[in-house]
Formats: sequence, C-alpha cells, structure tokens
Amino acid sequence: MRRFLLGLGFVIVAVFVVASCSRNQQPTANRSAPVTSGSPPPTHEHLQTHEYAVKGRVPAYYVTQPGLGTLQPTLSPELFAGNQKLAYQAAKDIPQVLAQLPCYCHCDRSQGHKSLHSCFESEHGENCGICIGEALMAYNLHKQEVSVSEIRRQIIEAYGEP
Repeated sequence: MRRFLLGLGFVIVAVFVVASCSRNQQPTANRSAPVTSGSPPPTHEHLQTHEYAVKGRVPAYYVTQPGLGTLQPTLSPELFAGNQKLAYQAAKDIPQVLAQLPCYCHCDRSQGHKSLHSCFESEHGENCGICIGEALMAYNLHKQEVSVSEIRRQIIEAYGEP
C-alpha cells in the first residue's frame, strides 16, 4: 500500500509538471504575506544565491537549515484545495526543508525569492505547477526520511535545465 501511495504521489507531481509546461503558465504578481516584526532577515552566509551546476544555474536556497524565526509564515493550507492545499500544507509542515531547496520557476530572479519556501509565503505557489510539484516531491521524500541534501539533488536533477 505504501509503495502504491508513493507511486501515486510521483504520478501527481509529474502531471502537474507537464501541465504547467504545456500551458506555459506564468506566476501571478507576488502579494507578500505580512512581515512579522522582530524576525531578522537571513544573513547572506545562509543563502545560496550563485551556485552553478553542470545542468545550469541553480536558483537560490538556504545552504544551512534556517531557524524557524527567520522564515516568513506561509499562507494557510485551508485557503486552497486539491494539490495546491497539499503543497501549502507541506510548506507549513516542513518549512525548513523547503527553505533549503531551490525553486526552478526561477522566482529568485523575478520576485526575489530566497528558496522554495518563499513561494508559499504568498499566493505565488498556488498558480505555479513547478512550485507545487517540487513541494509535493520534497514532502514525499522527506516522509521517506531522505536527507535534505538528497532531496535537493533529486529536485535539481528533475527540474534543472537539460
């Protein structure tokens, strides 16, 4: 049963990736979640912003696990339905994991996002098949106790430029 659910999860992720690519969907304008006072901005040492891989530029992500207090809150999963809800739930459940992952819709360039986690601080993640697919993939791998570095490697392999 567990293998069936895992396989189903990967099929769902693949469908979203194909759907987002076939529609050539562009993310909506970033409407940021309220900034909480007292949360210091992440330091430059904790952000990976200029790593280049064999497959091309890897988008921004945190190199080390950030403290929960340094991350902005994500939107409530209850605002969404279907896989959008599941992706926002993943962001709520494993924020530090998502913060250590790049987002291949390249919102770090277009919207100043710092990691995959940033996509779920606003409605951006709702309308982006790449963000949803990566979040669901990361959540499924995390539940299998895969390390963050291995999750990152698999995301880079799956979503990186050919």
